[in-house]
Order: sequence, then structure tokens, then C-alpha cells
Amino acid sequence: MKIQKIVFQIIFISALIISCKKEKYKPEKTISSTENSMFNDDIRDYYFQTLDSAAFYMQKIDTLNTLEENRTNFLESRKWYKHVEPLLIAYDYENYLSMNAPNLLKIEMDDITEIKKIKPKSYQVLEEYLFGDETISSKELYRVYYYLKARIPFVRKNHIIVRQRDRHNLKMIRDGIVNIATKGITGFDSPILANSLKEAIYNYNAIKTVINIYKNTFKNPNLHIKWLSEIDNSIAMLKSGDFDTFDRYLFIRDHSNKQLELINETAKDWNIKLSQSRALDPTSTNIFSETFFNKKMFSIPHSPAITKERIDLGKTLFNDEALSISGTISCATCHIKEKAFTDGNKLAIGLDGTQLQRNTPTLAYAMYQTTFFYDGRGDGLEGQIVNVANNKNEFHIDLKTIEKRIRENPKYKQQFDSLYSGKTNNQNVRHAIATYIRSLTPFNSKFDRNMQKKEKTLTEQEIEGFNLFMGKAACATCHFPPSFFGTVPPKFDETEFENLGVTKTANFINPIIDEDPGLYYPFKVEEKRHFFKTSTVRNIELTAPYMHNGAFKTLEEVLDFYNFGGGQGMGLDVPYQTLPPDSLNLKKKESEAIIAFMKSLTDQFY
Repeated sequence: MKIQKIVFQIIFISALIISCKKEKYKPEKTISSTENSMFNDDIRDYYFQTLDSAAFYMQKIDTLNTLEENRTNFLESRKWYKHVEPLLIAYDYENYLSMNAPNLLKIEMDDITEIKKIKPKSYQVLEEYLFGDETISSKELYRVYYYLKARIPFVRKNHIIVRQRDRHNLKMIRDGIVNIATKGITGFDSPILANSLKEAIYNYNAIKTVINIYKNTFKNPNLHIKWLSEIDNSIAMLKSGDFDTFDRYLFIRDHSNKQLELINETAKDWNIKLSQSRALDPTSTNIFSETFFNKKMFSIPHSPAITKERIDLGKTLFNDEALSISGTISCATCHIKEKAFTDGNKLAIGLDGTQLQRNTPTLAYAMYQTTFFYDGRGDGLEGQIVNVANNKNEFHIDLKTIEKRIRENPKYKQQFDSLYSGKTNNQNVRHAIATYIRSLTPFNSKFDRNMQKKEKTLTEQEIEGFNLFMGKAACATCHFPPSFFGTVPPKFDETEFENLGVTKTANFINPIIDEDPGLYYPFKVEEKRHFFKTSTVRNIELTAPYMHNGAFKTLEEVLDFYNFGGGQGMGLDVPYQTLPPDSLNLKKKESEAIIAFMKSLTDQFY
């Protein structure tokens, strides 16, 4: 009997083990990293359904309708557009830019003989026309909604959702998350209604739909559950706040960054590798970290890698006065590390001691731009260095002379032999200096360290300031996080220029417009007069005085200027001002909070 009992127990345990093995979770479908996604049909069906819904309500807008009818149909169409937006960003970016463009005249100035002036015809324009205070002509209203009526079916008909791989769809989710955090919740897309939180929910609904399409491919079913839980928690938080009081700091820190972590987990679960050939590093799990951007993509293609040795060489060259014709100034003369690589002067000082036209901009984080100088005349960091070398008021030296001086220095010759295969030419000299400048992106400010959860030291005032900056004060609709330049998310491949109507001085009672023409030259386009590149607010505590003309000595004056609504808000004639002329209605306490936040962006440069 005892033997029979033992045999029975062995059989029972064996059966239990076999049973457990049978019940082990297996994904119904597996993902291949080399084949087109098996879910392209499902995603395309969702794409079609949402576009059809957006088109259906857009078709109902008409100049013969009442204003209320048109508003209702606009909101419904916009809702469905926002449901499809993450897919548009990923798979039809040009149409996304067109349909989501701000209500600003676009000027394309590639050549003096071919200057295009394009009036926008987008959802943002239609929102301003239907909900703004100005009375819009039926003809102008028709121009915009007729374009959208035709464009949405066109987008559907000419879709390219056919040969995407699973890594493309995962990147689409990632870009959608980044877009929500850096632009979607700022009011950029909804300038009149400030409907951004609700529209972010629509974006998350789209992401959730795609995640559910992939449900049965997860090797770890708990990861799918984690995704749904995280999206639901994000939506709940978005629903719980209003635009002015929403806690964007906690949202990005505790949700956006967590979702980037889930992207990495999902890539491992699906056994796929996201592309490294984009502006953002797909493996980064924190928007406010140095790993967020892919530095390689902000460098000249096929250029030597960024290494410590090349950074050190570039730093030495940056501080070497021998590179100027006079042998008395270096890059560091005007870009002082202790002043966040500015010079503290109202206007830059030339070689002969005279004031130049504009204020010295910071070099910190400068690599995350697509153009350089306030008027955008510099193309890339290496190109910007050419401008400085050739300028008679700066280095006033030709590149061949720089090459000669470098070759004659035994120490430099040894370094270039080692780091640039003996090629001591101006291209490599410029590359070394640019490499040093590319290292000036520490993301180690107090604010960054808190976003990275390395410490919990931000004050309530600093957090309130960030939330105002990202919301009510609308600062982040031009100074996009995390670099806070005008380089536009989510692809970060375009740097914006703005016309603020900047005044000559901080006298806002009797203001006088600054005469600097900005982008008016070289093509003499009137619509670009007074336009300048959007600077970063990182390290702004160290970079006074402010604006391209150094007109404002303090951050309080800067906030007052914006609170007045720029030049137009003060009654000046600035016909193409991009800054809304309405007062921000910031209370003194709110302005102080914004300034406190901006000061929390001060880095430690070593």
C-alpha cells in the first residue's frame, strides 16, 4: 500500500507539473523584427475610421450655418483629428504640420527669386476664427474649412500604412508620448479654447487602441496590463485638472517618464530595436536628462564621434587667443563659462572695443538648434564658427591662417595626429571646437535633478512657476521643453523665429520699437521684419541682460514685457507680431513663481 501511495504521489506531481506547463502563458502572435507588422491592417482600419469621423464633422461646417452649429461640428471634427494625431505624426508628418499649423503667415525664403508667403489653413486657424473675438469674413472662413474638407479625405486616400514594422509602431507610440508632454499640454494646439488636456486624452485613447491591438503579442502579459493601467492613470489625472491649475510637473515626472520606461520594456518584450537615426535617443527614459536627445543627429553626418579627448581638444581651442588675428581674444572672451557662455554685456563687444549689433547668445544647449545667430544665418555649429572667424569685428582671420597656426603648435600637431588621423585642417579644427560646444548640455540643474528623481528639493513656488510656464503664461508654446529653445517637438528638426515687438528699453509707459530688422534681411521680406530666433531660458539667471538687443536688465522686466503683450500690447505698430497682444494677466506672485522656476534651470558647468 505504501509503494502504491508513493507511485500515486509521483504520478500526481508529474501530472501537476505537466498541467502547469500547459497553462504557461504564450503570446498568440509573435513579432518579427525583419518583417512588416502583422497589425498594419488593424492600425490602418483605426486610422481610416478616425479620419472618416474627422472628415464627417468637417463636411458639416458651412458659412450658411449658425455660429453655434459650426462650433459644435468643429469640436467633433477636432476630437477625431486628435484621436488620429499620433499616427499622423509618425506616418504623414507634412500633413500633420499643415493641419495643425498655428495661425501665422509662413514665409519660405530659400532663394530671393522664389519667396513663398503661405497663409495657414489649419484646425488652429479655424479655432481662432470660430471662437475668437474678431469677426471673420465668410470668404476667409470658407478658405480654411474648405481646405480641411478636401485635405482629410486626401490624407486617407494617400496613406502609407502598409509596410510598417513593429518598431515603427512602437516609435509612433513613443513620439506621441513625447509630443503630449512637450507640446500637447502647453496650449500650443488650442490657443483660444485651451482645450489641451482633453485633447491629450484623445491622444492617449489612440495610443491605448494600438497597445490593445498588440495585446496578444506580449510575452509578458503583465506588461500589457501595466500599459493599460498607466494610460488610465494618465487620463484620470488629465481629467482631474483644468488648464490653468494642472500639475504638469508631476504629470511629466510620474507619467510621461514612466511611459518611456514602458517603451523600453516593450522593445525588450517584443525583441526589437528602435532606430538610432532620429533626433531623440529611443532608449532614454527621462525627458529631462542628457540622454534624451541623440547628439549624433545634431552633428554633421559621418563626422568623428564625440569623445572626451576631442571635447578636451575643443575646449583648449575654444580658450586659445591665437586663433584670432590679433592674438588677444578667444571664443571664451565673449562666451564666459561663469555667465553660461555669454559675456554680461548689453551688446557684444567687437575686436576694436566697439559695441556690435546684438547681445551675445549663450552656447549652452546651442547644439539643439537647427540654425545659429539671432537671424539664423549660421548653418550648424561648424558653419557658425566660420562666421565668427571671418567677421572683421570678431576673429577677423581666414581659415587657412588658423590651419597654419595650429600646425605650427607641436602640442596641437600631436593631438590632431592622434584624434584626426593627422589631418590638421580647418574642418577638423572647427569640428573639435563644435564638439566641445556639444558637450555643454549637462541637464544637471536643480530642476533636472528633481525630474530625474535624484532629489526632492524643488519648492512649491518653483513647481508652480513651471506649471505657469507650461500653461497659463504660455511660455512653453515658444520655449519648448526640455531644451527650452524654439526647436519644435516631437521631431526637433525646426527652430522657430518670433516677432515679439521688442522695445529699445524697458520703458513700457512710453515704449519705442527696436529698429533691428532681424530676418528682414537678406531677402528684404517685410513680413519677417523684427523676427528673431527663440533663445533658451536655461541658465537665464546667469545670462542678463536679455533679448537680442540686451534691452531688459532683469527677469522682472522680461516678465512685465510679456505681461503687457509685447509691442502690440503696448500700442506699437507691429503688424506681424507672433506674440498674442493680450495681457497674460499674471499676478505679481505668479511672475515671481515663473522667475523662481527659470532660476532652477541653472546648470553646473565644470
